[in-house]
Amino acid sequence: MTADPAQFDDRPRKATMVELPNMIGAPSRSPALHDQPTPETMHCVPLGVEEMRRHMGVIAQTLCEHDPALFVIDVSAEIAMLSRIMSVPAVTIRMHGERDDKGHVAGYEACVGMLAPFDERIEQANYTHRLRERTFYTGGLCTTKAPLRGRQEARETLGLPEDRRITLVIAGGGGSGTPYAPLTVAARAEPDTQWLIAGPVHREGHETDFGNLRELGWIDNLTDYLCAADRVIASAGDNTVHEIARAGKPFLCIPEWRYFDEQQAKARELARLGAATYRETWPASIPEWQRALNETDALDTAILSSLHHDDAALKAAEWLETLATDLWRVS
Repeated sequence: MTADPAQFDDRPRKATMVELPNMIGAPSRSPALHDQPTPETMHCVPLGVEEMRRHMGVIAQTLCEHDPALFVIDVSAEIAMLSRIMSVPAVTIRMHGERDDKGHVAGYEACVGMLAPFDERIEQANYTHRLRERTFYTGGLCTTKAPLRGRQEARETLGLPEDRRITLVIAGGGGSGTPYAPLTVAARAEPDTQWLIAGPVHREGHETDFGNLRELGWIDNLTDYLCAADRVIASAGDNTVHEIARAGKPFLCIPEWRYFDEQQAKARELARLGAATYRETWPASIPEWQRALNETDALDTAILSSLHHDDAALKAAEWLETLATDLWRVS
């Protein structure tokens, strides 16, 4: 069930797709309904939204018709509670962040288990022990399957110099975007380094371009650039972290804003383990950049590499299958 079936167009396996009405940003029918306070056990349940009623109705109807052995939910506490009310066992995906509020805890408690697509070593210390016991950690899950190349081979493939330090910056499309201005300071901090930016950047209009700072835009061969780089700077998105871990590169993690401080929490755990260097915000001066880059170069990349697991998706599937079987065993 999804509000965006097109994202699965390239998936080879057969599946029945149920399209959900897109309720994001849909208006309430009146100002008074819109202004009603949200219950503490929920996060986003505005009243009088037709799209939300139809969205939840389609989910409820599908659960009734198919009577699933297990319902895997992305991150919605409300849908987890809906599943429990309908007497359908559910599993929710665990994410980092400050999620000890009543809404998240209620969603977790409504489920028969949680699935965490990361290594247990970067779990947060403040995650409730009784819920941690019901969480299955797959190890670092990465959707990228492109082959890894040696540094020299990757540079030859991309036409990059073999004898120059290369720093790759991965700029994502979510959040407020990656700012370009701090990267111009980084380029001045290390003028002999070739700085490459994959993805879009946000410009304020006052930046000065430098010859050692190059924008690649959106690319479909990120793995090759990761293999060619000497170090990587990126946010703390789940797949991004594990792509870098898979390539085994020194990692400077600068989180983007996300609800519940998801990326800040994950970045702190990576730094605690010694898997990445962490800065809450982009360095704003040449000395700050130099300190951050020196710390990154001193990392033991084996720690980050150990957080990626090739069999994470398989482990998740096997756990879900076993859980469903155990729950429905009658003798």
